[in-house]
Order: sequence, then C-alpha cells, then structure tokens
Amino acid sequence: MSRVTSRTSHGTSRSPSGGTSRGASRGASRRAPEKTNGPGPGSRPGPGPGLVLAAGAVGAAWLVHLLVPAVPMLTAAVVLGIAAAHAPWLGAHVRGRCRTGLTLASKRLMRAGIVLLGLKLSMADVLGLGWATVAMVLAVVAATFCGTWWLGRRLGLPGDQPLLIATGYSICGASAIGAVATVHDSDDEDVVTSVALVTLCGTLAIAVLPLLHGPLGLSDAEFGRWVGAGVHDVGQVVATAGTAGADALGEAVLVKLMRVALLAPLVAAVVVSVRRRGRGAPSAGRPPLVPLFVVGFLALVALRTTGLLPAPALAAAGTAQELLLAAALFGLGSAVHLPSLTRTGTRVAVAGLTAWVLIATVSYAGVLLTARL
Repeated sequence: MSRVTSRTSHGTSRSPSGGTSRGASRGASRRAPEKTNGPGPGSRPGPGPGLVLAAGAVGAAWLVHLLVPAVPMLTAAVVLGIAAAHAPWLGAHVRGRCRTGLTLASKRLMRAGIVLLGLKLSMADVLGLGWATVAMVLAVVAATFCGTWWLGRRLGLPGDQPLLIATGYSICGASAIGAVATVHDSDDEDVVTSVALVTLCGTLAIAVLPLLHGPLGLSDAEFGRWVGAGVHDVGQVVATAGTAGADALGEAVLVKLMRVALLAPLVAAVVVSVRRRGRGAPSAGRPPLVPLFVVGFLALVALRTTGLLPAPALAAAGTAQELLLAAALFGLGSAVHLPSLTRTGTRVAVAGLTAWVLIATVSYAGVLLTARL
C-alpha cells in the first residue's frame, strides 16, 4: 500500500473526503486478480494459463513480423497484449485466470531477456572504438537522458514515464525500460506507454534516417556511427544501418553495444536513488545496489568477451532473448487500461518526438566532432 500511496502525487488526486487517485486505482487493479472465470472462491489460479497465452501471443507476434517486416516483433507483442486485455471475451480471462501467469511473464521473463542481452556485448569490441567515440557515446547518452527526463517532467507526464522514456531513448529501448522499471517498481501502464513510444520512434527511424544519409554528407562509416548512437533498439539499429552496407552496419553495432554497456551503471544509479528516497514497502528492505539480473548481464558480457562461445550458441541466445522479451511485453500490454493512457496521449507524443529529434541531433553533432579528431 505504501507504493500506491506514494504515487498519488504524480497523477489525479482528490481530497481526503473521498474518491481515488490514479495511483490508487491502478494499485487496486494490481493487488488481486478478478474472480471472473476464476477457478473458485478463495483459490488463486496458477501461472499456467497466463504463460500458455503469452506463448501463443509470441507466436502470433512472430508471424506478424514475418508478414510485415517493418513491424518489430516486440512492438507486435505489446499491441497484442493491449488488444487481448480489451477483447470482449478474452479480456475477462486476461484479468482473471491468466493474470498470475502474465504478471510472472512481465517480471521474470523480462529479467531473463535482459540477462541474455549481455551475450551481444564484447568489451574488446567496445574498447576498440577508441577514446573519442567512447566519449561521444557517453555525451550522447547523458544529454539524451537528462534532456528527455527534464522534458517529460516539464510536460507533466505522470508517474515514472519521464524516467522510463529517458532510459529507453538513451540506452537500448524496451530492454532498458524493463530493467529500470524492475528496480524502480514502476506501474505497468507507465512501462507499456514508454515501451510503445520508444518502439514507435525507433521504427520511424528505420524509414527516415536512411533518407538523410546523402543530404547530411555522411560517409558510410559515419552514418553507421550516427545510427548506433541515435537509434534505440539493437534490432532497429541493424535494420537502419544495413541500408548503407557492411561498413555502416559494423560501426553501428559497435557504437550501439557501447550504449548497452551503460545499462548496468544506470540501473545501479536508479537503485541508489530508490534507497535515498526510501521507496517501496518497508518489509521489502533496501534493494541491492547491483540487482541479480544485472549481475547475470555482466557475467554474460564477460563470457562473450572470452570468445569461448561458438556462433550458433550466440545466435540461439539472441533468439531466446527476443522471445523472452516478447512474452514479457505481451504481459505488460495485457495490464494496460486504454482510457488511462488517452489522458496523457498528446503530452507523451510531444515528449517522444522531441526526444527523438534531440538524440538524432546530438548524435549527429557527436559524429561530426569525432570525425575531425
């Protein structure tokens, strides 16, 4: 209950005489599943039905991506989750007997996917970028995070949306949002709104940035560094930079993985903030400075750096990571209440588009500066 009470200042509040706040209404929906279509009075459904539904949704999201490659699988998973929650018949099951499994997917599977993300990163490759490029990436991440967070606060975005949107834009999209949301105990609606916005703008980059390759006077390698520094998700970086050839793709992936490496220190900084503010239930205790899933992420980074894993194993891990994140995002999407999202839709869109222009501009300036050093 302390979590719900602490969030009322971010949303709609009312006087003590009655009514509910945004945090309270959402907290009530998260405390216990509805008993509609449940197994019986006093009993709680297991995770099986929800996990089965999530697995089916992952297959559907993969099929959507196969048929329409421009739609990322993670985006399709979020949309399917929202649609399932609002379908006349299926929605009752999503809110009832499937809720336990879907909550498990949105939390535990998200962490597992983030751990596997570590296998995409080799510190040897990152160090090979050179000090100038590393400094450029650090500056871009810092400027994007601080600028987006400040803008979200100025626009009055509710709850953790400013923090989560800033995290997704500056680091690595949905994966970074999920990591920070886990340690910050963010509401599901804030998480899904942020994921949807970051994914939408990252998808938009796939269509827009290649059109600017020539007019901006960038070489293939410079275009790749620009994409790696300015596009959010790893898959979106590959799709965008691939339009300019192998040189651009190689530079883009290396720069992007440098941003991914900053996930661990960012999560640690968020934990420090949580500790200082004393957020969370008293019984939960102080969150660890480095959560277990971040330790797993760093361990797999170290394993990838050794070069011991063969290419087929890395490919399989990459596929597993995307499937786990898709299942987690479907679970998050299924917890969304659309009427609540529409209240801040315009402000969220303004924040997202402005942040998109910000990271593209700052990263472009950084690429031009490093090219002259």
